[in-house]
Amino acid sequence: MTRAPTTGVSADAAELAATAILQVFRAERAAVLATLIRYAGDFQLAEDAVQDAFASALLAWQRGGVPDNPAAWIMVAARRRAIDLLRRDRAVADRAARLATLLRLDEQEHPAMDEPMTIADDRLRLIFTCCHPALGMQARVALTLRTLGGLTTAEIARAFLVPEPTMGKRIVRAKRKIADAHIPYRVPGGAELPGRLAGVLRVIYLIFNEGYAATAGDRLIRGELCAEAIRLGRLVCEQIPGDAEAWGLLALMLLHDARGAARVDGRGSYVALQDQDRSLWDMARIRAGVGALERSARSGSPGPYQIQAAITALHMQSADGDTVTWAQIAELYAVLGTLSPSPVVTLNHAAAAGFAYGPGAGLRLLEPLLGDPALGRYQPLHAAHAELLRHAGDLAAARTAYEQAIALSANSVERAELRRRMESLIAGGIHASEPGKGQV
Repeated sequence: MTRAPTTGVSADAAELAATAILQVFRAERAAVLATLIRYAGDFQLAEDAVQDAFASALLAWQRGGVPDNPAAWIMVAARRRAIDLLRRDRAVADRAARLATLLRLDEQEHPAMDEPMTIADDRLRLIFTCCHPALGMQARVALTLRTLGGLTTAEIARAFLVPEPTMGKRIVRAKRKIADAHIPYRVPGGAELPGRLAGVLRVIYLIFNEGYAATAGDRLIRGELCAEAIRLGRLVCEQIPGDAEAWGLLALMLLHDARGAARVDGRGSYVALQDQDRSLWDMARIRAGVGALERSARSGSPGPYQIQAAITALHMQSADGDTVTWAQIAELYAVLGTLSPSPVVTLNHAAAAGFAYGPGAGLRLLEPLLGDPALGRYQPLHAAHAELLRHAGDLAAARTAYEQAIALSANSVERAELRRRMESLIAGGIHASEPGKGQV
């Protein structure tokens, strides 16, 4: 977003303005956008107006200095830009009513941001709008990252390894569907809220999941996605503090993210959980994660995210990789499997059971998955199968399973680790593998 300073503007002024804009964009863009959507009643118009406001701020702040309240400046500029856009577009439905609302706000003596609680409510409304079940899951994820995360279309496209034009069309279609379907800009209430909130948490979880263990590419971790998911998770917990699963998801993300610096070495190679340098773990983040887990436990009966967080906490609270309480972890995976059955839960249950009760127990749990043709190209299944076969001493079969997993892996870091494990079969090396990436 930085540009060369305008003629007559000092380099220091230009640098100060650019730095301030980046900070406000990151911290306040979602709040400004969410509030302007409420005022203007139009998703795309509000986004265009906010984008134009940030562009105009660069020149104005270079020349006149950074205002005392940058977020309020952006809000006023965006609101006035929305007025200009509405005046030009005579095809907009309810144009007169929308203009009247914006003009009335613009005539106030102190036309700044709303009260903090109202702003937070607007952001929550925006989350529920972006995560509406009328949109496909990929569209929900992309739109949430674009509007609430402020990531560019190019950044989202790179994260999910699709061409930028493809991602751009996906986001445009999602916005159009919101308008055409008249999707309400509100937080659902009553009996509708639990189901809709579960969908919101699912989107946040998927964003974090892709950041924590990227499906493809040359990086294992996409930190920008992890950070966005955690930020959104915090917002939901702040606004709906009584939901146990919201706190459970936040705990899960914080605990996993705390190990980020130790999950790859200086060369970018994968480091197994039991081999990680624990001095690199973020202890403040671990404490925050444990606190969120305790809050979740007090808020209601255990749900899938809370149980996953508890499993992660057990891994991290062990003295080292050799003292993990695998039987307890296996028991928690069994409970998770009854609440939210999926292939990922089953294969992680199998891995834990293999360490707790022997590889035969784990292989028996995997048998139904291995016999399902629909899972033939499910890479994590073959990776888990290979690990259990290695522990069982069936090295030839383990090699075959590793080869299948390697062929199906699109992430270069993951692929290199699988190849290293396969090549270590001759030496008989055995490594306990942490629970795999996946969806509940």
